[in-house]
Amino acid sequence: MRSATITRKTAETDITVDVNLDGSGRYDTQTGVGFFDHMLDQLARHSLIDMTIRCAGDLHIDDHHTVEDVGIALGQALSQALGDKRGIRRYGACLLPMDDALVRAALDLSGRPYLVWHMDLPTPKIGTFDTELVREFFQALSTHGGITLHVDALHGINSHHMAEAAFKAVARSLREAVETDPRKADAIPSTKGSL
Repeated sequence: MRSATITRKTAETDITVDVNLDGSGRYDTQTGVGFFDHMLDQLARHSLIDMTIRCAGDLHIDDHHTVEDVGIALGQALSQALGDKRGIRRYGACLLPMDDALVRAALDLSGRPYLVWHMDLPTPKIGTFDTELVREFFQALSTHGGITLHVDALHGINSHHMAEAAFKAVARSLREAVETDPRKADAIPSTKGSL
């Protein structure tokens, strides 16, 4: 099975992340940040990657460390579960509509982290959640997962819709990229011979 468990404990957060790349999109998320839990649930459901995420963070300060550190641990878990990446499709992309929002995501499980982010969320908060943390999560995920990730909001007037569309678009892109390529199930998807 392509699965991994990552534990990460610092003075700011105590995190355990379990992933199974060959799952059905089951999720069990408890970070103490309601909107973030909702987004992580979408990430699991639409990627078909089973995820169990537990985080006890310093929420008395703010949500930043929790969101960023979960991104770090989830990126590490995805990278570990992928192993040498033999047989994967490697690339994924999605153009995802959600009401007023239209978000495009494209990614490469290249081992070369890079984030291109063109999403200007129109409000500073979604409920009590700081919208700038959406980017922080994807920066951490990209960096620690070794993912080249592009996210572009093409339309949108509602911050909740735009953020949720971003999580779903990245999820659908991940689903495509981690799937086994039936025509090259035994090969590393690179002319270099490694990723």
